[in-house]
Amino acid sequence: MASRDAAELTPAKTTTTMAVPAAEAHPYAFHVSGPRNVTSPNWRDLINSSWKDGNYKRTVMACFIQAVYLLELDRQENRSNKENALAPKWWIPFKYKLVQTLIDERDGSIFGAILEWDRSAAMADLVVIRPSGAPRAVLALRGTLLKSPTIRRDIEDDLRFLAWESLKGSVRFNVALEALKSVAESYGSNNVCVAGHSLGAGFALQVGKALAKEGIYVETHLFNPPSVSVAMSLRNIGEKAEFAWKRIKSMIPSGSETIVNSSNTEEEKSYGGTGLKSWVSNLNRLKNPGVVGIGKWVPHLYVNNSDYICCSYTEKSDQVEKINEGKENVNTTNGRTVAAAAAAKLFVMSKGKQKFLEAHGLEQWWSDDLQLQLALHDSKLISRQLKSLYTISAAGKS
Repeated sequence: MASRDAAELTPAKTTTTMAVPAAEAHPYAFHVSGPRNVTSPNWRDLINSSWKDGNYKRTVMACFIQAVYLLELDRQENRSNKENALAPKWWIPFKYKLVQTLIDERDGSIFGAILEWDRSAAMADLVVIRPSGAPRAVLALRGTLLKSPTIRRDIEDDLRFLAWESLKGSVRFNVALEALKSVAESYGSNNVCVAGHSLGAGFALQVGKALAKEGIYVETHLFNPPSVSVAMSLRNIGEKAEFAWKRIKSMIPSGSETIVNSSNTEEEKSYGGTGLKSWVSNLNRLKNPGVVGIGKWVPHLYVNNSDYICCSYTEKSDQVEKINEGKENVNTTNGRTVAAAAAAKLFVMSKGKQKFLEAHGLEQWWSDDLQLQLALHDSKLISRQLKSLYTISAAGKS
């Protein structure tokens, strides 16, 4: 969250000599920094649901994530009273209620929350049934919070992703996975969403992917997801090394070729091999895949071109790679090429040059003047990260 003072965020029309309670004047109060033109659900949604509007859904998901940031800030600043707590104001207008907080056992911090449709609050406004498109439950995950009580564990997970492009070793991954799986089983995966910002988007992506591998497809919204890692850079080097190795191998007798076991398909272990041959082996382990479940899980990614943390998602994939050159993002099934089977909806915002805090901030995603460009099947990084969902390794078939 980008930090600003209350004076900067408070609209001019609210300036008055009347005394305002401290909690109400807080820069993160909903009426100060929240969306301006989003209405609460009402009886009209029974006829034409606002949730069918992608902009509305994106706005609400961003607000729910903001609520998780504020749940932790409320905890740190001892705002436990409903009168002065900031977080509830970010879900109450949309007729949701808090049913569970996700706690990091290492420091006691709140890093996620499950929000559920509040039927009684909706009934009070004559919304007798849940509007079409409104999820029954939402798992929201926050990103890094630069406050002393939680910064250590947040940065620890940031570095985990930076080093390995994976968060599976984190306590938070297991807690989030169990929470999402539980609500998906309770309400049905079609009635559940998961959303995250920054580091939280990294967790949401990997948790959603883990469930998709089990055939549980949950709608996923990722705001400013991290895209830069040492592992990714090494993998790029590995791809180039693989191409060079194949050229060299074609010039030496086939009897000298060393067979390397590449049956290990765990994501983190794909980076743990030793030597060039291990890298080549891991990168080429899905040589003859079959394609399954195409289009079943399509995460929504929201990135800003000026945000160096997530801008790598905008790099376009090479759609003309030849299969006989061993490129890993292109496969064939029933005679057709599947160059980007790992599908996602990529929404890109570009406002020219922006400061990092503005480009990476969550507040931009409920801005009134937001203009997004939608790109489908276009990101090299998305194809690389989600490829395993649509392939079955030769080892798995044997």
